[in-house]
Amino acid sequence: MTEAATFTVTLAQLNPTVGDIAGNAAKARAARAQAQAAGADLVVFPELFMSGYPPEDLVLKPAFQAACRAAVEQLARETADGGPALLIGTPWVDDGKLYNACALLDAGAIAAIRYKVNLPNYGVFDEKRVFARGPLAGPVTIRGVRIGVPICEDTWMEESADYENVVECLAETGAEILIVPNGSPYARGKHDVRIAVQVARVTECDLPLVYLNQVGGQDDLVFDGASFVLNADRSLAAQLPCFQESVTTLTWRRGDAGWRCDGAVVPVLEGDQADYAACVLGLRDYVRKNGFPGVLLGISGGIDSALCAAIAVDALGAERVRGVMLPFRYTAQVSLDDAQRLAAALGFKYEVLPIAKAVNGFEEILAGPFAGLPRDITEENLQARTRGTLLMALSNKTGAMVVTTGNKSEMSVGYATLYGDMNGGFNPIKDIYKTAVFRLSELRNHWKPADAQGPIGEVIPSSIITRPPTAELRDNQTDQDSLPPYEILDAILERLVEREEPLANIVAAGFDHDTVARIDRLLNVAEYKRRQAAPGVKVTQKNFGRDRRYPITNRFRDSGDPLPTPDPALLVCIGRPSVEAFDD
Repeated sequence: MTEAATFTVTLAQLNPTVGDIAGNAAKARAARAQAQAAGADLVVFPELFMSGYPPEDLVLKPAFQAACRAAVEQLARETADGGPALLIGTPWVDDGKLYNACALLDAGAIAAIRYKVNLPNYGVFDEKRVFARGPLAGPVTIRGVRIGVPICEDTWMEESADYENVVECLAETGAEILIVPNGSPYARGKHDVRIAVQVARVTECDLPLVYLNQVGGQDDLVFDGASFVLNADRSLAAQLPCFQESVTTLTWRRGDAGWRCDGAVVPVLEGDQADYAACVLGLRDYVRKNGFPGVLLGISGGIDSALCAAIAVDALGAERVRGVMLPFRYTAQVSLDDAQRLAAALGFKYEVLPIAKAVNGFEEILAGPFAGLPRDITEENLQARTRGTLLMALSNKTGAMVVTTGNKSEMSVGYATLYGDMNGGFNPIKDIYKTAVFRLSELRNHWKPADAQGPIGEVIPSSIITRPPTAELRDNQTDQDSLPPYEILDAILERLVEREEPLANIVAAGFDHDTVARIDRLLNVAEYKRRQAAPGVKVTQKNFGRDRRYPITNRFRDSGDPLPTPDPALLVCIGRPSVEAFDD
């Protein structure tokens, strides 16, 4: 067989929907038609594209498995037209075992199947629960080119007792190019990590590598795309955009040193810009994929609801966003004015529904049971729950989804009211600390994502950003009445939540002992609230939900004392037994 001099690959960085097998197949057909027009030899799709990723326990349903297989088989038949081959991710049952697979479809048939070998079982991933581990296998041949197909985690981990070196196996069995289908969720700084990991694999095997990631929101996960290609010399050959679909055709040329690709390198978003874009995409896809006609949210005149309103308008357009101000006697005139200015700047429908009659009615009903008891946080929560009830009534009547607006700082320490301001279907800033809420609000006033539907310029009034945060549930209330400044609170929470640091280490870093102990206690006792919270976009390394699974009933508390030193003298016979242990 004559070796090919060129090889043309189309990267289909697309946004599948979990469970929409027909819709995902239609996306694959459209991408193939585009690739065929560009003269491509191969079209590559992300991990588990046919089912959508992650399918979670849906993938265990036999009917779902059969539907995915039938769709793949139909796509295979369609490749008999002589057009490009497809490399597509799908669940696949073989000999009674379910695999995370990648199928090569060419010349009217399923030409090859490759299975994921290393199954992630950490953070947001639970693949060992649902998939069997695949065997090591060599490359597949496409138009005379030997392609290695390690799937996502197969390139992520270094060799260990529980890890098979898939890349090494592929290199040793003749692979010429590595194509890696991925379902890698966004987290702040993740793109640099991906590049570093894949550069390490290229260095080990001296082969060029295609890293193809999916894009789109799936419940609390957002996939940012940002696919890329590395040449064997570790140079960046191509970079696809982030947070948007892209069907990109790249031509490879064979030289004395092997295959090389030269494509366009598109800048990727980083830092706060990437976080904001992730929040927009996550909300947009949650609304779109679940069929809501639009969203509504309570507008308080505060910064959290202002940022959520901007995200909602950027995600959906102003015509699909409805804001409701629900004032009570503690609502300041500046809050009413700022809410009105916010709505005008963003252009969404806005109305004011005073809640005094409802709150007073509840208090009147409870006057007997509450007789002789002092006013406290109970009456404050009645205000929040009244607002939550009214927003849910509007949602029921119109079909619009309620957007909740609590930030990660509030969710951490329980400063949110169950069945009140926690009411709703989705929270775009659930994983955004309060200090970051301020930064993202400032950012949005001079920048927006390329695909955002909101207006340019200052959309969040500066008075909202500069005003001290307050829940306005009693006279002259501010958040700092009962919490440390957010710069201190968020720094402590980041150490407690993201890093799981012992209290002693946090205190040693310069934080006040009593403040750290109090924040830790609040974090622990609020777990029951977080279990009942709406899903929201993940942007940090450890969000509340998939990443951090703590028991609600939990009596352990870190004392703040230095950690005890393990006593190896107590280990009489642990692990590998000595010869003496069996000597009789």
